[in-house]
Amino acid sequence: MNLQSKLAARVAAVKPVRVGLVGAGKFGSMFLAQVPHIPGLEVAVISEVDIEKGKQACRNVGWDEARIARTKFSDRGRDACLDESVEVVVEATGRPDAGIAHAMRSIDAGKHIVMVNVEADSMVGWLLAEKARAKGVVYSMAYGDQPALVAEMVDWARSAGFAVAAAGKGTKYLPLYHTVTPDDVWRHYGLTPEEAKAGGMNPQMFNSFLDGTKSAIEMAAIANACGLDVPQDGLKFPPCGVDDLARVLRPKSAGGELERDGIVEVISSLQRDEKPVYRDLRWGVYVVLKAPNDYAARSFKEYGLPTDSTGRYAAMYKPFHLIGLELSISVLNAALRGEATGSAREWRGDVATVAKRALKMGETLDGEGGYTVYGKLIPAARSLKENALPLGLANKIKVKSDIAAGAIVKWSDVEIDGEVQAVKIRREAEAMGAAK
Repeated sequence: MNLQSKLAARVAAVKPVRVGLVGAGKFGSMFLAQVPHIPGLEVAVISEVDIEKGKQACRNVGWDEARIARTKFSDRGRDACLDESVEVVVEATGRPDAGIAHAMRSIDAGKHIVMVNVEADSMVGWLLAEKARAKGVVYSMAYGDQPALVAEMVDWARSAGFAVAAAGKGTKYLPLYHTVTPDDVWRHYGLTPEEAKAGGMNPQMFNSFLDGTKSAIEMAAIANACGLDVPQDGLKFPPCGVDDLARVLRPKSAGGELERDGIVEVISSLQRDEKPVYRDLRWGVYVVLKAPNDYAARSFKEYGLPTDSTGRYAAMYKPFHLIGLELSISVLNAALRGEATGSAREWRGDVATVAKRALKMGETLDGEGGYTVYGKLIPAARSLKENALPLGLANKIKVKSDIAAGAIVKWSDVEIDGEVQAVKIRREAEAMGAAK
């Protein structure tokens, strides 16, 4: 609310909100598509490994050559983080190590940081947010992506006096997807490898959505930002349509499928027999509310909210998310209000590395969406106790011992350089999280 009036004041003062964008992939490109239509918002610097690719991304979304000419382009992310004209940095690389480095540089430079990079946020976000607060800048989730949209719904529910029974998103899921590799990912999307290649689609990235890793990452981010719990042994992905949210996403003690109230969960758009769920929420987000009293429960019914049979649990949902097309909401909130659209506050959930198949000593892990491992959401306390290797570090490192299929990969199972920045920051984040 009121972002437009605040932005109009910046236009009148000839003081636009200037952004440094790191990563001009799909999310970044969608953001760039909207910028010319938001007076008072400018992208001052675009950092992309291939500068020409960055310029072409601008052309692809409709930028004219004059706008491209007055924008700085760099092949180094640090340039977007350190440029004096930049007020807000958007980190959209998707690489946890890069995300951590760019967030640290931005915070040290006194710039707000919007983390599209959920991979980095789920691994160390609570520490980065604390460093940002100490520096007097905003560390924010990216509006348009599902974690920030869920955080908004949770904040609304609690501010209206409702307890949150469950919160999360929808996706396409079957148990067999955990072992899918980039070689066979496209058949699960109904595409041929040739069609996917023609569309410029990255098989490893799309596989991370399918094998459960991305869901684990996003639910960890939500739990850590909203103070919600995570399932003890990973997401259950129950099949569920929007009409059944309040019935399915309540505790088992109340007839539902959750361990308890106040938990994150992802629902599947497929039944276990692969038939489609009626009125699925594959692209959307939800929150299940719990009425604090009989009066509120009666009001749920009177005003048409879908409830469970008791009338005490009700659901609100949003059937879509527009990722980068909505990202400016985070940028403007940071610059104009000094507020985040969701931000990690504590360490509740972690994404542990799990072997997709039996791994042999000497093999190299290939990270999110790859051939060797997938990410599983577990409580932070369990992650610490079991010495679980966070998925964000499970890339291009060698295995020191044989690991059984389905087993959690431990820090002690891999060769890892403790002097790497991402490793050091993770260790610092673990210490901070454990202390709290």
